[in-house]
Amino acid sequence: MLDTAHLLTPTTFPAINRGRLETLQINLGYQCNQTCKHCHVNAGPSRTEMMERETIDEVLRFIDRQRIRSIDLTGGAPELNRHFRYLVAAARERGVKVIDRCNLSILQEPGQTDLGRFLAEQRVEVVASLPCYLQKNVDQQRGAGTYDASIRGLKQLNALGYAQAGSGLVLNLVYNPLGPALPPSQDGLEADYKQRLLGDHGIRFNRLFTITNMPISRFGSMLLSKGEFHDYLALLKSAYSSDNLDTVMCRNLLSVDWQGYLYDCDFNQMLRMPISREGRDKIHLREVTEQQLEGWAIRIAEHCYGCTAGRGSSCGGALSQ
Repeated sequence: MLDTAHLLTPTTFPAINRGRLETLQINLGYQCNQTCKHCHVNAGPSRTEMMERETIDEVLRFIDRQRIRSIDLTGGAPELNRHFRYLVAAARERGVKVIDRCNLSILQEPGQTDLGRFLAEQRVEVVASLPCYLQKNVDQQRGAGTYDASIRGLKQLNALGYAQAGSGLVLNLVYNPLGPALPPSQDGLEADYKQRLLGDHGIRFNRLFTITNMPISRFGSMLLSKGEFHDYLALLKSAYSSDNLDTVMCRNLLSVDWQGYLYDCDFNQMLRMPISREGRDKIHLREVTEQQLEGWAIRIAEHCYGCTAGRGSSCGGALSQ
């Protein structure tokens, strides 16, 4: 895989600082049952990095110490971590909102057939990847058979009450462009998704999040190999909107890797750009007290333009409409 990190610095992106911590995004490991072309984690079946129980207990202590009310579980496929359900249950006992970044096909994997029911019982908010409502486009980006598996997963979640009126079970979908382009209007695309998925499959969901592909890791490598990297970066920079600076996710979100080290976002984690402070190259979550983090400078590079281009992009979708 071609590395893009050295092409992202120095940067002209404006300096920004952290605000009040609201969400802890926890990468439980890089192993995944899929190998997606747009994946910024370079996740796949052969990855072995996985958060251990000792680190998960450190995470829980950090949640208590920082009074965090929302955690966002990601990977890889976070559900492949053998301590996934322990963490979810422990967080819910604390009254913490849990978001699971689910690739849908994981719901049919061996040993995971009861996963959907567990998520519903714990009232976990599911954010599910579905890069298109058309089979050809999904299988092109995520591998043959992925679309059918995703549709089965969505039907299973609907049957468990997700996205059904009055259930309180939230099911959101995620769209990524197939190539080096910005996402279209989130609201307009959401309407198209809802019409097609309901009409073709009887599937319902709550919201659609559009997320810009980052010129890093597997997607960045693909851009380099095709000679499109610099043009894509120029596209992101030309679409920069300062209006998005106040609401970029790194101001209120903190990313923790499978070893417990801290980053301003998941993208910085993949670029090996940890939070550094007072001469320390990286900081472990056990080292951070309640009074710290707010006001700290956020580590930036050229990929940050991906979050501020056009309508903006975050793990919660577009920043403006």
